[in-house]
Amino acid sequence: MDWDKPPTPPTLAEPVTAERPPEGCLVAAIRIPVRIVVLVLVVPVRLTWDAVAAGGRAVWRRGLVPLARGTGQLLRTVFVVPWVRLWVRVLAPAARGAGAALAWLGGALFVWPWVALWGRVLVPAGRGVAVALTWTGEALFVRPWVALWRYVLAPVGRGVRAGALWVWWKGVVASIAWWYLRVMTPAGRGIAWLALGVWAGLAFVVRGIARLAFVGRGVARLASAVWAGVVAAGRGIAWLARGVGAGLAFVGRGVAHLASVVRAGLTAAGRGLRAGGAWVLRALFVRPWVWLYARVLMPLGGGIARLVRGLAVAGRALGAGLAALLRALVAVPAVWFYTHALTPLGRGLVHLARGTATVAIRFAKALFVWPWAWLHTRVLAPAGRVTAFLFKLVGVQLALTGRALGAHLMRLGRGVRSGLAWLARGVRAGVGRFGRGVRTVAVTLVRWIFVVPAVALWRRVLAPVGRAVVVLVRETGEALGHAWRVSGHVSRAVGRFLGRLLRRTFVDPVRWAYRQVCTPLGHLVRDSVWRPAARAVKDAGRTARQALAVARESVRQARADARRALFGAKRTEPVPLVRDRREPVPPQARTLGSSTTALTKD
Repeated sequence: MDWDKPPTPPTLAEPVTAERPPEGCLVAAIRIPVRIVVLVLVVPVRLTWDAVAAGGRAVWRRGLVPLARGTGQLLRTVFVVPWVRLWVRVLAPAARGAGAALAWLGGALFVWPWVALWGRVLVPAGRGVAVALTWTGEALFVRPWVALWRYVLAPVGRGVRAGALWVWWKGVVASIAWWYLRVMTPAGRGIAWLALGVWAGLAFVVRGIARLAFVGRGVARLASAVWAGVVAAGRGIAWLARGVGAGLAFVGRGVAHLASVVRAGLTAAGRGLRAGGAWVLRALFVRPWVWLYARVLMPLGGGIARLVRGLAVAGRALGAGLAALLRALVAVPAVWFYTHALTPLGRGLVHLARGTATVAIRFAKALFVWPWAWLHTRVLAPAGRVTAFLFKLVGVQLALTGRALGAHLMRLGRGVRSGLAWLARGVRAGVGRFGRGVRTVAVTLVRWIFVVPAVALWRRVLAPVGRAVVVLVRETGEALGHAWRVSGHVSRAVGRFLGRLLRRTFVDPVRWAYRQVCTPLGHLVRDSVWRPAARAVKDAGRTARQALAVARESVRQARADARRALFGAKRTEPVPLVRDRREPVPPQARTLGSSTTALTKD
């Protein structure tokens, strides 16, 4: 069993630090004097630093911040408040009055005349012109066309339609009906009778041929008779066709003659209508516009041009008057105000700003530059010189050590160089004979002359010196840190002692005097002097107000008596002997919004 407690593994919150190598007595001998010297040098610097930091915080909290606030309030009072009051009390009312005056003047000069011109002149004139143009348009464009349609085109169209219908029915339809009834129907009936006869004859012949096939002559004769009948029928048909063609030609000639007559009539009517239409169009469209342009538009345009010229002349005169008025009301006062008010005020503000800036710069130098310059001259520079002297002393010692080490190394190098020269001469003399031996001797000599002295120099001189320098630098740094922390504790203790001393010396007596002397004395003065005096002043004011009210009422009554004595009293209405006498009213019906009980009755 393992009775020993196992070591606790390092956590993230506890960083693992590398263990230092074991230190000797030299390190302890160097550490204590260095820490004592550094502590003696650092404690005044830390005390000075803490005092300066505390003074800086106190100056910042109690001096600079209130000074900045007071400076801001002063600048606001000097620069912002006057301009704001000037704007609120002077410029804004003046601008409002000037704006109202300019608005009224602009309305009187530019708006009201045009409104009156529009309401009193242009609107009635426009209405009259619209009525006249409407009546003229109707008279020129609507009524002539209506009359032309009602009294010319509609009757002519009805007559043309009646004539065309009469020509159609009497000329074309009647001729076709007569030709159909008188020619085509009888001809069709004759052709039908002939065809029936031919068909009956052919049937009889066929039946006879079928019965009497052996009778050839009879058939020949019958065939000749049939042929003769067919020829006669063909001739009849030809004559009938010639008759029909002659009738159709007569009808066509009649229709053509009727068409030529109708064409001639329509041509004459078209020429008349064209001439009449041209005259009507000229009378309806050309002459009215020529008369309107010559008698209305030209004089109206001349009048409008003269009116525009008059308005232009009036506008120029009005513009010149407004320019003179604005120059007299705005430009001249503005120039005078700028020359005699704003310019001196601006120069005074510039001089004030320069003086304020000079005072602020000097005050800032007194607060920020001169104390730090004094601190640098009187405190930090001597401390720096002492520190530089210490580091210089250490550096001189290190330099002396290095020079001695360099001198020994130089001497060793000279001996090595002379030995090498002798060895080279010996080697050059016996190189051919003692090659292997010379190489062995040279390697041995190089090892013992270069490597062994260099290793000995590193181990015995450079490494100890380096360790001493490292230890010296490390101990100096640690001594500085330790001295800074110790001086912080010392500074805190000194500060607390000084704070308690100041509190015991100044704050506690002042607090005791305020609580034990000033507060009871103030309460005594407040209760014995101030409140009775305030109460007496209030009573005196109340008595004075009551006396003034009584005097005012007496003067009012005297004035009323004098008025009544001079002009008589006013007639008052007679007061009835019985007041609030009413006739009895019948009981009302009970509803949802009312009540009949005595307690809840309205």
